[in-house]
Amino acid sequence: MKDITVEEWKSLIATDDNAVILDVRTQDEVDEGALENAHHIDIFLGQGFIDEVKKLDAEKNYYIYCRSGNRSGQACTIMSQLGFENTYNMIGGYMAWEEEL
Repeated sequence: MKDITVEEWKSLIATDDNAVILDVRTQDEVDEGALENAHHIDIFLGQGFIDEVKKLDAEKNYYIYCRSGNRSGQACTIMSQLGFENTYNMIGGYMAWEEEL
């Protein structure tokens, strides 16, 4: 897991052909706005989150965000334990993204 800023996120995503954007917020949060092409799996699903993550390709690079960066950090840790080697946590989450707009 690597914590990255919004600027680093944008730079890496722009050049990463193996990138998957993962939104781990609740559906209500997603309904208020989300990043383009983000795959949504709510981390609050508990075992359901783990089950869904296990369906993902561990060879991809996962750029993970939540509202503030806490849940996405937890998601990165869980995914690392499940064998995902390349996970990136957006520092400040969606709130930081919106501030950059």
